[in-house]
Amino acid sequence: MEPYSVLMSVYGKERAEYLRESIASMLSQTVLADDFVIVCDGPLTDELEQVLKEAAEKNKSMFQIIRLKENQGLGIALNQGIRFCRNELIARMDSDDISVAERCEKQLAVFASQNADIVGGIIEEFADTVLNPTAMRKVPQTDKEIKVFAKRRNPFNHPSVMFRKSAVERAGNYEDCKGFEDYYLWTKMLKQGMVGYNIQETLVYMRTSAGMYKRRGSFSYAVYAIRARWKIYKLGYSRFSDFFISSGGQLVMSLAPLKLRGCFYRKLLRK
Repeated sequence: MEPYSVLMSVYGKERAEYLRESIASMLSQTVLADDFVIVCDGPLTDELEQVLKEAAEKNKSMFQIIRLKENQGLGIALNQGIRFCRNELIARMDSDDISVAERCEKQLAVFASQNADIVGGIIEEFADTVLNPTAMRKVPQTDKEIKVFAKRRNPFNHPSVMFRKSAVERAGNYEDCKGFEDYYLWTKMLKQGMVGYNIQETLVYMRTSAGMYKRRGSFSYAVYAIRARWKIYKLGYSRFSDFFISSGGQLVMSLAPLKLRGCFYRKLLRK
């Protein structure tokens, strides 16, 4: 199968044990990457540095540790990291999630059989152990379904995607669009006619907590969401009605009480 790179970003507030588990899940793939790029988005703790040291020493030819002097946010970190990826195919991975062992093999099979530029899949959320998932986020499968869905909602689960480096760079790469760096990138790619596909299987277990729902209830999060949707509208990908409906829903959800918001996410936005 075609070789691929892994792209991950880590910053100082993350937990070392989660990072270790995340890296281990990518080193346990049935088809292993030959290039693993980790962007350190600003200074890290000693515990995080130790995890990176251990991984790099065991896999010297695979790991590239890229360091940014200051924390610049996920979009900028990934933008920089992509430049160092040696392969055309890049698997995104978050530093606290866990990929299933066959994830990349299944994605590589799709790239080999279909004309795709982005291939994602389903994620299952968990709080303590992957054996006890709390919710599942399904996404549309075909390119046609994805392009319609993307007008109002993010059509890919970011931690699950594998994409073509050339396609991402042609679309302008990740940008600083706080909280929605991936969504904005996907719409730029889809608007240019690039092809998406989502495998209808769980590829990644995504670590969540009640704190996630709390953060999404902040006024600042609502502002970030509305700004991102406005950029997508100004890009020409969505209509004003799409912007109005999705932004209105985001505002209502952000103002809702925490318990109601959590219920809304689990019952309506997850399965």
